[in-house]
Amino acid sequence: LIGVYINSHGERWELQLKGSGRTPYSRNGDGRAVLRSSVREFLCSEAMHYLGIPTSRAASLVVSDDDVWRDQFYNGNIKKERGAIVLRLAKSWFRIGSLEILAHSGELDLQRRLLDFIMQEHFPSIAMNDSNRYLEFFSTVVSETANLIALWMSVGFAHGVCNTDNFSLLSITIDYGPFGFMDSYDPNFVPNTSDDERRYKIGNQANVGLFNLSKLLQALKPLLDPRQKQQASQILEGYGEHYYIRFTELFKTKLGLLGENENDNYLIAFLLKVSLLC
Repeated sequence: LIGVYINSHGERWELQLKGSGRTPYSRNGDGRAVLRSSVREFLCSEAMHYLGIPTSRAASLVVSDDDVWRDQFYNGNIKKERGAIVLRLAKSWFRIGSLEILAHSGELDLQRRLLDFIMQEHFPSIAMNDSNRYLEFFSTVVSETANLIALWMSVGFAHGVCNTDNFSLLSITIDYGPFGFMDSYDPNFVPNTSDDERRYKIGNQANVGLFNLSKLLQALKPLLDPRQKQQASQILEGYGEHYYIRFTELFKTKLGLLGENENDNYLIAFLLKVSLLC
């Protein structure tokens, strides 16, 4: 993260470099990116933006003279590739994992301070003096995550690695890695060649979203009283309905269906099945 930029419209953007090298958070990786994946992220993030799907953006791409060694297909065949650096932007790069790791290490004071900062900066509708502010925050993330995944499904987008560290707390699409778009409907479509168990297949994205939100609730529980914990669990139970309603709305719009008809959902399911058979 190299800084924060406020544009002429008053919008706040965090600027981040991907592929610029090792940082204290690189773990065992080299912190580099190859030209191939950098071009894909640049193009797809801009495409998603113009499709109306919340996403990070790409501002620039610079080709590096350094060689980067990668096993593209995870088959042990390591090849030298051209390196690149993407300057990408998002309203925030905080993820579910940002809170999860602090809860896991017992740094509850730091977690509370970080969460208050995130809400103050990015959730203006939540009053900071409200004793239920963490509950309101969780409720917003649940509904917006359901909305985001429904939008992914409406364009046949599979993220590829839907873990808690790749799920934004602002419910935007981030970290374009082994993503893909379906050419034809297939709920078992997996764009990630290393996902042998098909955990992140496109038909499982809504379920993985629920799993990640359950991890967020687990991280927030030390900050909630017993009543709030019970309410938060009820909010999480409503995730499926949020997703189903939004999914149905989007597909009805694609089909030009007006009003409400009890056969609408049957028609959507039938057409998807037909697409699968074709």
